[in-house]
Parts: sequence; C-alpha cells; structure tokens
Amino acid sequence: MNRENQENEVYLATELTIAWLSNPSTRAGVEDVKAFLSSMSKAVADLSASSAPAVEETDNAYEPAVSVRKSLANPDFIVSLIDGKPYRTLKRHLSGNGLTPAEYRQRYGLKSDYPMVAPAYSEARKAMAKKIGLGRKPGQSPKKADAGDAAAVGKASARSTSSKSVAAARAAAKAHLGGNSE
Repeated sequence: MNRENQENEVYLATELTIAWLSNPSTRAGVEDVKAFLSSMSKAVADLSASSAPAVEETDNAYEPAVSVRKSLANPDFIVSLIDGKPYRTLKRHLSGNGLTPAEYRQRYGLKSDYPMVAPAYSEARKAMAKKIGLGRKPGQSPKKADAGDAAAVGKASARSTSSKSVAAARAAAKAHLGGNSE
C-alpha cells in the first residue's frame, strides 16, 4: 500500500471520529475515543482494500443485451443495451440505473451521436412543438397561418389587453356595489 493511500485512510478515520465526537449525545472517555479511532481506521482500510479489485471487474463485465444495430433497428423505439427492453427515450431508464447518457455511451463503446430518443418519437414531438408555435420569436407569425393558428394569435392579443378589461371589470363591480368592493 502506498503512502498516499495510508494518509487518506488516516484522514478519513480521523474525520469519522471527529464527526462522532461532534454529536452532542456522545459521551466518551479517552479510552473510548482511542478504541473508536482504531476501529474506524481498520474499517476504512478494509473498505479500501476490498473496493479496488471490484472496480476492475465491473469495468470489463458490461456485455450489451442486444447488438447496437438491433438496438436502433426500429424507428418507434430504442432497445436498451442494459436490459434489452424497448424505450421511446432512454434518459429516465439510464438515470434509474445510475448512468448519464455519456457514461452509457462510454460503457458500451458507442459513438457520441448515438441517439437517446427514438426517431419516430422525436419527429412527433418536433411536429407538436411547431404546431403550438414553439421556437418562434415573440410577435413572429407562423409561416403557414391556418384557422387554428389565427385563433391562437387572437387569444394572445386578447391576453395583452386583459389587464385593461380586468381593471374595467373591477371599476364596474365597485360602482355596482356602491363603492364598497371590499
């Protein structure tokens, strides 16, 4: 074991002991502190010794459930390389398995442009966003104005004048109630 690891273990054991002593309900004598510090030092050393080989084993142990070609064969879903199940998007599935898209790509040797969303689902979301007007600058009219879009534009202009109509309604209510609207 190298000197840096030994110093790190001593530091961790010391920090754990300080945290234990910082607890107001802990009443410990000098002998208790020595015993706790030695047990923490032994526990940290055991953990660091047992964790090093496990990391090496898990790096090489990832076999994809299906081939990369099969995972992208259907445009309606992407088959996960983790469990072989189809998903429209992989992001939530990956976070449930403790991975980010970058880590997933690295784990299975995928290119950086490997999709995380099924192509058909992506196109459907894109069409919906265009239909409701996302991506346009404020005040910019849609390129193809149809009856549904014209109604939406009319509603938007009505909202901009709604503060005037609210003030007028309050004034009318106040006059109707005899000036006592509270």
